[in-house]
Amino acid sequence: MKILGVLGGMGPAATLDFLAKLQAATPAARDQDHLRVLMDLNPQVPDRNVEGGAAGPVLAEMAVRLREAGAEVLAMPCNTAHLHAEEIRAASGLPLLDLIDLAIAAAGNARRIGVLGTRLALDLYRTRLTAAGREPILPTEEAQSAFMDILYRIKSGDTGPTARALMAACAGGLEQRGAEAIIAGCTEVPLVLSADDLAVPLIDGSAELARACVAACR
Repeated sequence: MKILGVLGGMGPAATLDFLAKLQAATPAARDQDHLRVLMDLNPQVPDRNVEGGAAGPVLAEMAVRLREAGAEVLAMPCNTAHLHAEEIRAASGLPLLDLIDLAIAAAGNARRIGVLGTRLALDLYRTRLTAAGREPILPTEEAQSAFMDILYRIKSGDTGPTARALMAACAGGLEQRGAEAIIAGCTEVPLVLSADDLAVPLIDGSAELARACVAACR
């Protein structure tokens, strides 16, 4: 099996959720059937939601250190950080599984796809969905501001009923505008939103990434 390197900490709770999904996605009868994972859980990565690219060099350095420690495949359970995917690949020389592409592929035949994510992540999804001939359904300006407030609420540790209700309302707004599926375009979203909250499929990019890691490393 290949050794998986994870660029994590963006945020810490979302990274731990990804690791749980990785374990659940692995067919295993004993400890030795699971992947060996090298983790850099680094909450000190500069805020990916601020333009300027400060996170890029830090992520590239993390990737190089993971490679030097033995990683052969990289994964990064943060949508917005994929703005720096090419910088990470160039610095490390390793394949980086692409969370954005995996989430879009998981939407199947849906043509009108809603996305919940940061503004910069939405830019990534808009570009790739349009290139794939899909119609992106994105939050209104007011709904996006509400989403960012909820996101930082989750990052502060609040995953209670209020945060869940507010996130469900954000998703519901995309449903009402005709989304046939909704991508959790931020890895914090699945911490408070489940498929049961929606009438359309919820695409959990973190879970899709976990499955792809198992396939790539086994």
